[in-house]
Amino acid sequence: MLSPRALILRAPGTNCDHETAHAFERAGGLARRVHVRALAERPAIADDCQILCIPGGFSYGDDIASGRIFALELKTRLGDALVKFRDKGGLVLGICNGFQVLLQTGLLLADPTTGLPEAALAHNTSGRFIDRWVRLSCSPSPCVFLKGLSELELPVAHGEGRFVLREPARLESLRAAGQLPLTYSADETGRLTNPNGALGDVAGACDPTGRVFGLMPHPERFVDATQHPSWPGRLDPAAPGAGLMLFINAVKATA
Repeated sequence: MLSPRALILRAPGTNCDHETAHAFERAGGLARRVHVRALAERPAIADDCQILCIPGGFSYGDDIASGRIFALELKTRLGDALVKFRDKGGLVLGICNGFQVLLQTGLLLADPTTGLPEAALAHNTSGRFIDRWVRLSCSPSPCVFLKGLSELELPVAHGEGRFVLREPARLESLRAAGQLPLTYSADETGRLTNPNGALGDVAGACDPTGRVFGLMPHPERFVDATQHPSWPGRLDPAAPGAGLMLFINAVKATA
């Protein structure tokens, strides 16, 4: 049986594609890094892949807004191909900049009537770029990537990660539907680790099927215990990092 294939879609300014490919391969998959323009020329490249991932970074320098140009390119040149990939049962993952892209393309949290984005990722309330570790809680949901997880710790690195909704009243209905399964939680001192002022402490969102998922934290940066800044005396150096489980879940779901 062939290992599930993950297509890592990159653009100018993407800088987490190598780490993301490594994470999928550590999880037992086969990863292929593909430039968005190569995919636009030959959309059939995605036909033999089961997972599509848009990794983190600063696509197109985050000109205009984070992920905006990348999202526009995907919508205009690959919109039909991405919808086809999703509708055939493929998994779609967006990490940090990739989460921003998924929201702006409408592949995630789009109004079912108008197709317009229901959510966005705005500038952090601090007005500063934030690079730190956060605690996260996983609530019951259909999200394939979070299966079996209840809490974990991951790093974040972003300037525009504050989850907002066009209609804030939609927060509870989306939460009840299991579409906001990942939230920032408190650390061991009881201090909330929400780094950006996100509405409802939301750190990640999925579609109703749980097969399309976007999150601001970087699971690909914690696939080995030694990547944690305080691993000595706390974590087994031979153990996997908490982020690896998201990639294992994706590979298992498509095997």
